[in-house]
Amino acid sequence: METVINRREALRKTALIMGTAISSSAIISFLESCKSLPDVSYKPIFFNGDQARLVSEVAEIILPKTDTPGAKEVGVPNFIDRMIADCYDEKDQKTFLKGLTAFDEGTKKMYGDRFIYCEPEQQQAYVLQTHQNAVNLAKGDKKAQRPFILKLKELAMLGYFLSEPGATQVLQYNQVPGAYHGCMPLSEAGNGRTWA
Repeated sequence: METVINRREALRKTALIMGTAISSSAIISFLESCKSLPDVSYKPIFFNGDQARLVSEVAEIILPKTDTPGAKEVGVPNFIDRMIADCYDEKDQKTFLKGLTAFDEGTKKMYGDRFIYCEPEQQQAYVLQTHQNAVNLAKGDKKAQRPFILKLKELAMLGYFLSEPGATQVLQYNQVPGAYHGCMPLSEAGNGRTWA
């Protein structure tokens, strides 16, 4: 007959076997390692695992799954990883990673934990607040360096709308367009959606 032991019971028995009390720092590090991490649905080439998770989660918050696929589902995190690896020069790569690190540090200050370990509500609130602060900064100082969250948002949206679902399910898509009608009401041009 198999006995089920919960984590607390396992820790207590381990302490008894070892003959010593487990320190609080050891318990904290053990519990920290047991937190579930979000999956990364691609093999990162530029980011490390935690950076890929962070980018994936932020992209999904920016473009969540609704009646159309979300950012993760259409491969936006992989697109961002490849763009930075293949198209950014070394200086811009370092700037992006510096922004990513500062973004993660911000959640530690606000919630006491790294972004990927925060609750989904905390992640969404932090992304929204960071985005609003970045928009206000960009409006106030046109010459300031573009904030990290806006760079990430641009890459996420570019990757999303270049994907097949983004171009065909969100934007209007006509592979072989018909005749040009230059003067017609927008309501007749396809429900007001932008064209792919």
